[in-house]
Amino acid sequence: MTAGSKTPEIYVDADACPVKEEVLRVAERHGLGVYIVSNGGMRPSRHPLVRTVVVADGPDVADDWIAERIGPADICVTADIPLASRCLERGAKVLNANGKTFTEESIGMALAMRGLMQHLRETSDIRGGPPPFSREDRSRFLRSLEEVVQSALRSAGARD
Repeated sequence: MTAGSKTPEIYVDADACPVKEEVLRVAERHGLGVYIVSNGGMRPSRHPLVRTVVVADGPDVADDWIAERIGPADICVTADIPLASRCLERGAKVLNANGKTFTEESIGMALAMRGLMQHLRETSDIRGGPPPFSREDRSRFLRSLEEVVQSALRSAGARD
């Protein structure tokens, strides 16, 4: 890559993220910087590629930090659909911890379903959340992250 291109970085919405170690493994393989962003409670990493960012408590503070800094060459790992939408608007690639990628085409439906489920939880006896995180989810995440990283690296190289 030339001086005008930007190496992709990975931003992790870390408070409830079960795949931080997997992110680090893929980032290490490609030499990518990682931002682990949380409201606290995370042990700082000594790994030279990782920057631990602790933001103030409050709703969406970590999301705001990520959304204000992420760029078109970057990748966000989050289960937060509104954050995913904000990152897509900035041109970033986004995936969930289960390996599902969010795209411009899929984010509208994801936002609508989130709103519907929130409404149903507030107005009825619907309880519970997603199924427990499985080994298959972890494996699918690793494959998806590798694909997204490869795509981001190709895109960054294309800007030369």
